[in-house]
Amino acid sequence: MRLGYIGLGKMGLNMVERLRGRGYEISVYDRSPELTQEAVRFGASASFSLVGMAAQLTAPRLIWLMVPHAVVDEVLNELSPHLQANDAIIDGGNSFYKDSVRRARELEKKGIDFLDVGVSGGPSGARTGACVMVGGKEETFKKFESLFKDIAAENAYAYVGKAGAGHFVKMAHNGIEYGMMQALAEGFGLLKKSDFQLDLKKVADLYNHRSVIESRLVGWLEGAYEKYGIELESISGAVGHTGEGEWTVKIANELGVPVPIIEGAFQFRVQSNDKPTYTGKVLSALRNMFGGHAVK
Repeated sequence: MRLGYIGLGKMGLNMVERLRGRGYEISVYDRSPELTQEAVRFGASASFSLVGMAAQLTAPRLIWLMVPHAVVDEVLNELSPHLQANDAIIDGGNSFYKDSVRRARELEKKGIDFLDVGVSGGPSGARTGACVMVGGKEETFKKFESLFKDIAAENAYAYVGKAGAGHFVKMAHNGIEYGMMQALAEGFGLLKKSDFQLDLKKVADLYNHRSVIESRLVGWLEGAYEKYGIELESISGAVGHTGEGEWTVKIANELGVPVPIIEGAFQFRVQSNDKPTYTGKVLSALRNMFGGHAVK
């Protein structure tokens, strides 16, 4: 299979490497020529413009977008005039699902297929196998199912519904992630505050051996303590957020579904800019471990 790939950030570059290892022919484009050249090391073909990428690919084209949600429309507006009917675009970034519904409708008028794909697993998952949630026309999903199988970990991809469903499921996933991370950070903040002088790395390791809360998150927390130390001195207590938690709260309110845990976790991150805490340090450390996010 041959495809175009746009966006070579932490996730994109690793995914291109994974697909090249499975024999895919890939034409890549990123605004950074340095990242584009990095992908060439894996055997990808370099494009230095979106128009050039479209010209490199033989119709019917398949193009994967892995760019920030704020620039998806900009990319599509520049790219779509150079595509034709029966070409297909996959948005694998964290786009707002309502935007994905609109984009699918707009591209359908041009005869271009569109799939919205939530991808979970961070940079390491992009390289070793991610969890993949696909929305759009089912026949389009089936057409490219082998691609999703190759990107995903074993049994870690699924078609979840019509246009927008992939990004809706990923949005809810990220909201749940907010709540789970918050509970973990608060619990370890409590453990640290006690008089027992606990070895938190040891406790994290213990929790991750057959306890009810055994999880990848607990494993990443143990890794953070190993990397940064129990005090997390070099980690910011102000926690970043990229939009998905806020979207989850907004849509839950629209649908009349109470989400006090997720909403509280989101508000904690907003308020942490003015009130940094050890709990915030744990959250920042976790975000760094699984997503490669900055610790400051």
